[in-house]
Amino acid sequence: MQLQLSDFALMMPEIATAVLAVGILIVGLLVPRNQTKGIGFLATAGFIGILILNFTYLGVNEKVLGGLYLADPFSMFFRFLFLTAAVVVVLASRDYVDNLKRNQGEFYGLLAAATLGMMLMAGAGDLITLYIGLELMTISFIILVGFQKTDAKSGEAGIKYVILGAMSSAVLLYGLSLVFGITQTTIISEIAAQITETGVTPLLLLGMVFLIAGFGFKVSAVPFHMWSPDIYEGAPTPTTAFLAVASKAAGLAAFVRVFMIALPGVEPFWSGIVIVLAALTVVIGNFIAIPQTNIKRMLAFSSIAQAGYILFGLIAFSSLGVAALLFYSFIYVFSNVGAFGVAIAVRNATGSDEIKDYSGLAQTSPFLAAIMLASLLSLAGIPPFAGFVGKFYLFTAVIDQGLIWLAFLGIGMSMVSVYYYLIVVKAMYFGKPKENSKPITISGSLKLALVLCGVGVTFLGLYSTPLINMALDVAQIFFPF
Repeated sequence: MQLQLSDFALMMPEIATAVLAVGILIVGLLVPRNQTKGIGFLATAGFIGILILNFTYLGVNEKVLGGLYLADPFSMFFRFLFLTAAVVVVLASRDYVDNLKRNQGEFYGLLAAATLGMMLMAGAGDLITLYIGLELMTISFIILVGFQKTDAKSGEAGIKYVILGAMSSAVLLYGLSLVFGITQTTIISEIAAQITETGVTPLLLLGMVFLIAGFGFKVSAVPFHMWSPDIYEGAPTPTTAFLAVASKAAGLAAFVRVFMIALPGVEPFWSGIVIVLAALTVVIGNFIAIPQTNIKRMLAFSSIAQAGYILFGLIAFSSLGVAALLFYSFIYVFSNVGAFGVAIAVRNATGSDEIKDYSGLAQTSPFLAAIMLASLLSLAGIPPFAGFVGKFYLFTAVIDQGLIWLAFLGIGMSMVSVYYYLIVVKAMYFGKPKENSKPITISGSLKLALVLCGVGVTFLGLYSTPLINMALDVAQIFFPF
């Protein structure tokens, strides 16, 4: 296989991200420790530059290296999502990173490396490329989760992620191996044709089950969700925000591409399994979130429930379903990072992640309380915020496929989620601030990140047409007719 100059041109966003990751690491090593605050500006500028570069790929639909990698609208959309999440998280993490005595460059470099892994997963045209991207992302996150070496919870979370991440990767790799063994190809677009020739075999179905389990772990679907609460709670809050949003979106991108392109012929077999997983995920995620007293654990179970809603788009197996999945994944960035951004500010000020310590926040820091309120209402699917529009399209997609009961289950669980979100709102707006409570001071970068999130969940709720139209156009690569 001969490498062409056009292949480099089609992969410039990925190449630029790799250069950014290595460049930040080198700068972090060369710059004196008392002058490392500028690395955050370098990381932010780098991600924004790559985000702008990604606009030049609108409408591009090409194969790279004979189909090993795909520069198509689907990968382009998820690049937008990953880079947007990276920009907001880098802005939100400046306070945390500046307080580190060392390793500032390593934090941003690993964040860029994780972003590169996600890009490779979204654009993978074959199973090996997908797995390489998955491992790059996972290894980067393992280090980021255990980054706070002096914190026992962070170290524990890192170890748990190593063990459970290795198990899930092994399960996924075994599933990929079975699919390759049956079809004799790793090219995703060729697998469906081979299955048509060989027919559906028990080994293929076994491989399909392993793939669902592996991808289920990456998107935190029940019963593969056991890692999320402890790791979300123990990891540094900026890492948790990125892990909860971008990592889940990367797993979802790979999930959709493999099952929509490679396994559409066995859709009657895998759709039933995914329906059960999605139903269990929204029910268990929402109900277990109710008794949580730690904001990060509550948001962890909330993110589990959100994964269940997003899977509705895959279950629908339609253009509208994929478009709704893409739209909801994008607006989820602003909703979730907004909530975690406020958690970062409160943690920095109080040293606590307990919901009770949000008491009276609206009186001492009304801006933070307003952003948290908007983010939680969006996650709950309350109009006029973007989460309402996203859930409307997801529920409409499954209703169009005759799964009315699933849509009503989703609506009912959304009402359940309102209850535990309002526990936080009640503490912020009706609780009394502690004695000698002072307004929480936040940096300009964190304030900018929160403003972006607040504007995102509001604007995309009031004017969602351009984004949903873009998502519908992207979905046409799976349903061209």
